[in-house]
Amino acid sequence: MKILHAAVAGTLESSDAMVRIEPLEDTQEVSIQISSSVEKQFGDAIEQVVLELIKQYDIQGAQIIVDDKGALECVLRARLEALLARACDITALPWEDK
Repeated sequence: MKILHAAVAGTLESSDAMVRIEPLEDTQEVSIQISSSVEKQFGDAIEQVVLELIKQYDIQGAQIIVDDKGALECVLRARLEALLARACDITALPWEDK
């Protein structure tokens, strides 16, 4: 997926996560920044979820910022998928293809 523009999904409420993405010019790398209230316990798991979605949807040339407030994994995945849909201007993710 090609990131067309910056996008945001989620909130900073307890048990939620706010995720942001911006396209990066002149690079195919993906930069990830994670800030979490439960980073000591779940920081690696949060990073793993982000990396899985980057690989699953073939994201390139983007900066992803995750501001986690103790979100469950399913919430984090939903926020990331909504973020990708918004940043790529697609109306539905290809659920059947993946």
